[in-house]
Amino acid sequence: MNTNDSHKKLVLIKSLHTAIWVFFNIVLIYLYYAAITNQINFLFWLGIGAFAFEFIVLLIYKWNCPLTFWARNYSESTMENFDIYLPNWLAKHNKTIYSILMLILFIIFIFNLFNS
Repeated sequence: MNTNDSHKKLVLIKSLHTAIWVFFNIVLIYLYYAAITNQINFLFWLGIGAFAFEFIVLLIYKWNCPLTFWARNYSESTMENFDIYLPNWLAKHNKTIYSILMLILFIIFIFNLFNS
């Protein structure tokens, strides 16, 4: 495979990976809105299910996104963001940041559950 084809495939993977990342951010914003306003409904549980699915996938792939393995075929970069259009620091700490955000969300949800 020539370099141009590899670059195009890497751009496609990075774009897909970034779109999924944006999707999960939109879901997370909604989850916070629903938890803070105590509007727990089907969409809330669907969003929780999406994050649970992502968590299971990450467990299966040893805390890596499957797209990272796919992108590795088209890049020799050692940068944390070689497979996604994010700043390197954010790509490096992404799982930690979102784990903390999910923990805070869970605390808000539990607090509102017992204070309703």
